[in-house]
Amino acid sequence: MEESIFTKIIKGEIPCYKVYEDEQTFAFLDNNPLSDGHVLVVPKKQVDKIYNLSDEDYTAVFNTARKVAQRIEQVFSVRAGYVVEGLEVPHAHVHVVPLYDGTVLRLHHGYPVHTEPSDFEAIAKKLAF
Repeated sequence: MEESIFTKIIKGEIPCYKVYEDEQTFAFLDNNPLSDGHVLVVPKKQVDKIYNLSDEDYTAVFNTARKVAQRIEQVFSVRAGYVVEGLEVPHAHVHVVPLYDGTVLRLHHGYPVHTEPSDFEAIAKKLAF
């Protein structure tokens, strides 16, 4: 697998504004932020999808995301939200975003999908373990 831009940032090959680092994770300001203080939390081990991380790395990423969110709340006096989408960079990451207003991470921009009750039942059956 080719090194991701995040791996290059972790290695110091690409500059960033680092806010936190430990043995397993690295956190830095997003260079295309949704709001001031938007931080990306990444595992140091490059894995494409967050749900494919080892249990240890998954826990480490979310522990760091929690620390970052608490720091955002402490410094900016606002709530922080998480986004995990994994579409642009093939390196698992969590966006920790200061929520200065209620629209920054609004999930239902525009129209939600209309789902009939019978469809909910069929979807739930398909997804049930």
